[in-house]
Amino acid sequence: MSNADLVKHWGILKIEPFLGLWILTFLGMGVYLFGGIKFPHDSPLKKLGWGRMSLGVLSFAFVAYLASGFIYSEQSGSYRSLKLLSGLAPPVCYSWVYDCDCPQNLECFKDLDEGLAFAQQVNKPVMIDFTGHACVNCRKMEENVWPEREVYTQLRDDYVLISLYVDDKRALPEAEQLLVEKATGGTRKLRKVGDKWSHFQTEYFQTNTQPYYVLLSSDGEKLLNQPVGYTPEIEEFASFLQCGQDAYSQIAVQKD
Repeated sequence: MSNADLVKHWGILKIEPFLGLWILTFLGMGVYLFGGIKFPHDSPLKKLGWGRMSLGVLSFAFVAYLASGFIYSEQSGSYRSLKLLSGLAPPVCYSWVYDCDCPQNLECFKDLDEGLAFAQQVNKPVMIDFTGHACVNCRKMEENVWPEREVYTQLRDDYVLISLYVDDKRALPEAEQLLVEKATGGTRKLRKVGDKWSHFQTEYFQTNTQPYYVLLSSDGEKLLNQPVGYTPEIEEFASFLQCGQDAYSQIAVQKD
């Protein structure tokens, strides 16, 4: 339901009701395990076994962990991310109270042309983030890797971030709905925003996996290094970004 809500932009199951429902579920489970709730067909509870007590304690501990997800984080501009729920819970920016447009409150663009125009204006390289609303590994990267200092500072200060959602179900304007050739033969019409970015990724980078990170020069014409997919190692992803920066600096020197 959460993924469907994100993809369809219903705005119903945001982070607050999602965590609230989980809290109620595990709170009820803990109370039940300790005998506080009984159902008509339950056998009489004469003694709490260690197994039942352990599960009850774990349920209450998980409730406390879930409740910590309502703590405000200045860096994210919203609630703090719960790493155990990365990819299961909605992004913390998908909120009724602290709504933000981009992961970790970074400045980002959702349209390629707009992002490239801004990159040329500020003379910064581009990171294209092929992502998806229902992409578990995308959320893990955004909530576990991007917040780390060596990654976050580069994304914030050194790159123009362009996030292209390949599962965005919003309709494309009629003028942008194009007929394209299918790999299996025939043609298909790109009707949704996600169709456009999915086709763009497949056409130019010969892959349709997400996440997929591409570093380009500010004009979008030069690939700065080899694109990468899911990269959970923080140092490895920071090195990937630094490599792109070094390549972009070399291009600037050559132009001078």
